[in-house]
Amino acid sequence: MEFERRFAELLGVPAECSKVVSSCTAGLHLALATLGVSRGDEVIVPSLSFVATANCVRYLGAIPVFADILGPDDPTIDPADVARKISPHTRGVICMHYAGFAARLPDLVRLCRDHDLFLVEDVAHAPGAAIGGRMLGTWGDAGCFSFFSNKNLAMGEGGLVAMREADLAARVGRMRSHGMTSLTLDRHNGHAFSYDVVELGFNFRTTELAAALGLAQLGRLFAANARRAELTSRYRELLGRCNVIRLPFLNAPGNPAYHIFPIVLMPEVDRHAFMLASRERGIQTSIHYPPIHLFTDFRESFGTAEGLLPITEDYAAREVTLPLHPGLTVKDIEIIAGEVIQVLESL
Repeated sequence: MEFERRFAELLGVPAECSKVVSSCTAGLHLALATLGVSRGDEVIVPSLSFVATANCVRYLGAIPVFADILGPDDPTIDPADVARKISPHTRGVICMHYAGFAARLPDLVRLCRDHDLFLVEDVAHAPGAAIGGRMLGTWGDAGCFSFFSNKNLAMGEGGLVAMREADLAARVGRMRSHGMTSLTLDRHNGHAFSYDVVELGFNFRTTELAAALGLAQLGRLFAANARRAELTSRYRELLGRCNVIRLPFLNAPGNPAYHIFPIVLMPEVDRHAFMLASRERGIQTSIHYPPIHLFTDFRESFGTAEGLLPITEDYAAREVTLPLHPGLTVKDIEIIAGEVIQVLESL
């Protein structure tokens, strides 16, 4: 598929290592399956992420073990806490590049190598981002991307798995399509007359229409990320003067993707009141994310509770996401920032 080839070029990996799938969730599921995760295994994950990051572990009968974040200035998974959570049952680690900023990849790669663990990158927020001249999604054993409608590269719905090893990528290719050895298109083009089913697979394919949309968006990705960077810079200039909010990632390394713009309210600010007052002024806000380990299903299934991840819980209780997308102008950012400051002054 042309989209797979072009995305592999963007990442700097062999074309055969790039497999497009129906969603990032499907990609995470397939990545873990090909890496050998099975019932009773443990996989260390962040709780500050969308729930799919942990659910993909559960689909295989394995147990998500939650690690804390570094802090409000860098709310990505803490390698030191990951190390503390390693047990004889641990098979690997999933890191999530929150908001489009790289997790501590060199430390995580070293830690996983030393303990013979795999590393999967959840790159849903960070297509086109890099550190040390190396694209996110290529540092670990697998990188999983999202092309949902609100992502930096949007094709309505879809995802992609970049596997380090070509033989595992080939297995992802089979498992996304029922475990079949050849596809309908192969047979239509005369490359095969029949097929075998060699393992349990899924219907995790994307469509040609979605891939065509992805190709069109791929050519705009770096320009759109640059636009996000420009808007983020202006936000920081204006909101950096406000003493009741904190801005994460001010000293982030590399070239981020700037997927969202999170701010962290000081403890004395009522977040609910802030979000309501912002909405009344026409400013949409959201939260990224409620901690996964505090969802009812996880509490009941794994016995997780408040206090398990104090840094994550404190951050998640005070985080607010402001509007950020390439369709905004610098003037829009100035208006939004002005309204935010007025709201904060009024509370």
